[in-house]
This record gives sequence, structure tokens and C-alpha cells, in this order.
Amino acid sequence: MLASRFSQCLHQRHWHYAWVIAAVTFLTMLSASAALGLPGAFLRPLGEEFGWNTEQISSALALRFILFGLMGPFSALLMDRFGLRTIMTSALVLVAAGLALSTRMTEIWQLVLLWGVVLGLGSGLIALVLGAVVANRWFEKRRGLVIGLLTASVASGQLLFLPLAAWLIEVLGWRWALMPVVLCCVLVAVLVFLLVRDHPGQLGLRAYGAAADSPPAAAPLSLSFMEPLRVLRGALRNRAFWVLFGTFFICGLSTNGLIQTHFIALCGDFGLAALPAASVLAMMGAFDLVGTILSGWLSDRFDARKLLFWYYGLRGLSLFWLPHSEFSLYGLSLFAMFYGLDWIATVPPTIKLAGRAFGPQKAGMVFGWIFAGHQLGGALAAYGAGLSRTLLLTYTPALYAAGAACLLAAVVVFLIRRPAPAAA
Repeated sequence: MLASRFSQCLHQRHWHYAWVIAAVTFLTMLSASAALGLPGAFLRPLGEEFGWNTEQISSALALRFILFGLMGPFSALLMDRFGLRTIMTSALVLVAAGLALSTRMTEIWQLVLLWGVVLGLGSGLIALVLGAVVANRWFEKRRGLVIGLLTASVASGQLLFLPLAAWLIEVLGWRWALMPVVLCCVLVAVLVFLLVRDHPGQLGLRAYGAAADSPPAAAPLSLSFMEPLRVLRGALRNRAFWVLFGTFFICGLSTNGLIQTHFIALCGDFGLAALPAASVLAMMGAFDLVGTILSGWLSDRFDARKLLFWYYGLRGLSLFWLPHSEFSLYGLSLFAMFYGLDWIATVPPTIKLAGRAFGPQKAGMVFGWIFAGHQLGGALAAYGAGLSRTLLLTYTPALYAAGAACLLAAVVVFLIRRPAPAAA
């Protein structure tokens, strides 16, 4: 088998195969998330060809966010039952098929089916939960670094493909603009099938950093599909869950639902072409990679509540400022740098607070439900901003509403109690 031979070759050079798994997982999450970010460049082309208004297109994108989020608590169970390789490969093929088939669509219901249902389910199978599963199975040390890198791949993937898509739309049309992501998903699916294994023990290895005399990790227990609902029922009695769910709802409302989905159309309202607008989003993706990794480092050293206060507060102020930036090169570059550093920097401190409130055994599944709140917020913003643009001919009310919500989140996060000091 290729994976076994590759693992032995790396072992001779003192490299652990866990880093191969991490690299392939990074590409998987980046490719799937690219499909989530891509439709933001297609609002105008679809409207011009089919006569669909922004509200109609946004309804499909809102459904995609909802399904993407609701799959989170159950995706870990599916990975346990069917294996990492099977779920990762299936999800990538599903995403590629949804995008490829959409080149033949002519009716709005087909958009809802392909970009709403198929992309939502496919990308939801390999959402942020995949990164947590891989980090916990394959890494004993450097686990925080791996989670930070894999988390950063999500927002970066959503944004980095947009300049190429915008250029292809202008040169060849919107159908050809889908092909790079389709090809990327197919190629990464082949890599996953050839290289990914479910557990280190399948290759005769221990997790990276595990002691030489430690027993190989046992395969996770096969849990009932009712387990996420039981965990949710228990979490609902904890105030920390409601605070984290609510603030992460606002996080989704102010990022992927609003800026990722509508930024190119927003810039078009101010006379900025799609390609430079997409380039600004790509710049945000680059800064996000730095910001999220830095946030993970800060979360190990400072009060996570205070970090979230600054993240949400500064994001809210930036959204208030955006409509008055004049959409100049200087103004948008400044916004991209400032906002990009903060794009999903909220994830590491939110995971830390969830782990502290619910313990390591339940934290992953509880975070899955908190992440569902993020995507519900994104769905509301995707549809609400589209409705604002259709009825009021402007996105400004949506930007102000998201900014105000961020300021509220910055204050509400302190409802989570300060951790008790360690006993002397």
C-alpha cells in the first residue's frame, strides 16, 4: 500500500506520517471551503443571465450555511463509523459534483438544490470538526498548532480562489470560473484516497509526540446518532453555552454570511469591478491565516473572554466604518488587513472557553453545536443582506446591523464566569 511505504520512507528520515495527514487535511478543508466562498463572485453574473434578484440567490446560499452548520455535530460520528478517508473522499466528490452540475442549471430550484443542499451537506461533512478529529487522533504534541493551521485553512480557502474566479467570469464566463475548484476537489480526493488512514495504529504508529512506551490509541467508541442531541440537551442548561452560541451566531452573521457572500456585489455598488474586489477578499484570507494562528498563541496566554471582547469590538467598529471608506484602494486595503486579521480569530478562544465549561470529553461535540450557531448567523446575514439590497438598493443597513451586533457580543462574552484560581 502506498501509505505504508510512504510512512516507512518518512520514518527512515525521522518524519512522522501525522504531518502528511495534516497536510492532506489542510488541502481538503481548503478545497471544500473554497466552494463555500465561491458563490459570492456569482451574484451579478447569475442575476444578469437568469434574471434572479439578490434575495432569490441569497436564499440558496442561506440554506447552504444552515446545512453546513447543522452537519457539524454529526460529522464526527460519521467519521467514527465510516472512517476519515471515506468521509473526506465522499465530501469532496459531493462538492465537486454540486459545482459541476450547476453549470447546466436554468431554474432557481436547481440553484437551491445544488448550491444550497448539495454544497451544504458536502462541505458540512468536513467542517471545522474534521480538523479537531485529525488533531486529536494523530497528534499528542503540537495539537494546538495543528488546530490553528487547519482552522485558518477554512477562511483562507473561502477567499483565496475568488480573484481567479472573478477573472475567469470576465474572460470566459461564470461556468468556467467553477472549474478550478471542481478540479482541485477531485485532485485532493485522489490524494485522500491514496494517503489518508483513520488512525496511526493502521500504519503501526503512535500519535505524533506520544511516549514510546505508551499503548497505541484505541479506536473511538461507536456512538449513537442520538448522542449529539443528548449532549445538546445537557449544554442547554449551561449559561456558557448560550453565551458562546450567541456570540458565535454574531460571528457568522458578521463574516461569511455578510462580507464573504456580498462583498463583491457591495463593491460593485460603489463602482469597483469584481476582480479588484475579489483581490481584496483574497488579501483578507492571507491576513486571516496570520490572525488565526496568532489568536491560538494568544489564547494560551491571556483570558479568552478579553480576547473575544477585542475581536468583536474592533470588528464591529470596522463594519461601521466600511460604508464610509469611499472604497478607495487605500481604504479597502486598510479594511482588508484589519478585518482579515480578525476574520476567524474568534475560533481558538471560543474552543478554549467551551473546553473549560464542558470538559475535554464533550467539548468537541458542544463546539459542533456552537459552530451550528455560527452558520445560522451566516444564513441570516446572507439572506438579510440580500433582502436589504433588493428592497432598499443598499447594503448599508446590513453593515450597521452587523456592526452593532458585534459590539453587543463584545460585552455579552463577560457573562461567562472567570475561571476559579488554582488551589495553592
